[in-house]
Amino acid sequence: LKDMSQLVLRTRGPRTIFAGHRLVLHVSFGDADKVGIFYGGNSLSPEEYKHVLGGEKLSYAVKPSRHQEESIFYVEGLCFPDAGFAGLLSLHVTLLDSPEKGLLETPVFTDTVVFRVAPWIMTPSTLAPAELYVCSVTDNQDFVAAVSALAERAGCSVTVCPLLENRNDRWIQFGNLEVSPPVTVRGKEFPLGRILVGSSFPRFGGRRMAKAVKDFLVAQRVQAPVELFSDWLVVGHVDEFLSFVPAPDRQGFRLLLASPSACYRLLKEKQDEGYGEAAMFEGLKEVPKPTINEILADEALRKYNAFAQSCISWNRDVLKRELGLGERDIVDIPQLFKGNGDAGATAFFPDMVNMLVLGRHLGIPKPFGPVIRGQCCLEEKVRSLLEPLGLTCTFINDYFSYHVLSGDVHCGTNVRRQPFSFKWWHMVP
Repeated sequence: LKDMSQLVLRTRGPRTIFAGHRLVLHVSFGDADKVGIFYGGNSLSPEEYKHVLGGEKLSYAVKPSRHQEESIFYVEGLCFPDAGFAGLLSLHVTLLDSPEKGLLETPVFTDTVVFRVAPWIMTPSTLAPAELYVCSVTDNQDFVAAVSALAERAGCSVTVCPLLENRNDRWIQFGNLEVSPPVTVRGKEFPLGRILVGSSFPRFGGRRMAKAVKDFLVAQRVQAPVELFSDWLVVGHVDEFLSFVPAPDRQGFRLLLASPSACYRLLKEKQDEGYGEAAMFEGLKEVPKPTINEILADEALRKYNAFAQSCISWNRDVLKRELGLGERDIVDIPQLFKGNGDAGATAFFPDMVNMLVLGRHLGIPKPFGPVIRGQCCLEEKVRSLLEPLGLTCTFINDYFSYHVLSGDVHCGTNVRRQPFSFKWWHMVP
């Protein structure tokens, strides 16, 4: 009952009026399947409350008490807003004149109250975590232990979904539906942020989010969706090239974007410093270990990453425009991609923006970059970018558990977060 809204029906006036009249609470046939109403009379016990309206029950005769002028009903929404349903439910109460038996009742007065069903709301990664979910699947015990330890440091509880119950963690992997932190765009406020969905340019065979899902997202009216271009990736999810982390200044967050250009600049710097023979993927068995010199000399790889960068740059412009961001709100995270032709791109090394954000604690895929002076130069660079924001970087080895399966840390976890302090009903669509 605490999750439901109250409907208070006041029946002040002479009690004798109800001797020849009836009071009926009713709902239209079109709204009946979207609402449930419960009533317990004078009882304070939740067990005494019965379902009196909604579904197949279109009306309920109210019997006003001699001792109470108020009847409290509890209203439950059963259907989110969607295409064809704006989320508004009308409940009516009608006073009927009840003449002699055998004659039709006639309405004397009708009052109506309109409820708005609570929308489906996404929570951005910048909100405080409440509970971390991770699935136990084949050969990911070390991964589960690492993210659980990170959650403990962040003061966040952990739920490990057993192997027999998690369908090989398919339900946890959906990374093509993200949401920004609250933003203001050209004077318009989005206090609950904006949903980000991956799509394609209009072309035959391009992957787009199903129309039914897009219509559903738009119908919520509180987190206006933004479409990004993600069809250039094999998996095609927006979490492969972007993430949001909390920050102490500006808009209260930073947008992290994967950047092949930043990665090539970093590797060239290390080559110029004399570390061209430092290799990737040290410590990983049966994995090729290209050196900095070899990566920089690979023209096919460089050409492909120029293409990847152009796709990310397109999205950068869209995000700046649709989220009201400036360049200082964006952090470029070094990252390379690989692929060929129409097959799409995958991360060349574990995709560092595909991270887990638990407050100030970040669980970042361990990139296995070239080790220089005892440190991975990719990890060192990312720390230098994010730690000044008050963030703590923990690099988690997901190479064989997720990366080789075209996913990374964000794909293998999910987080229930504290709700927004802003109340959705104050939102102006």
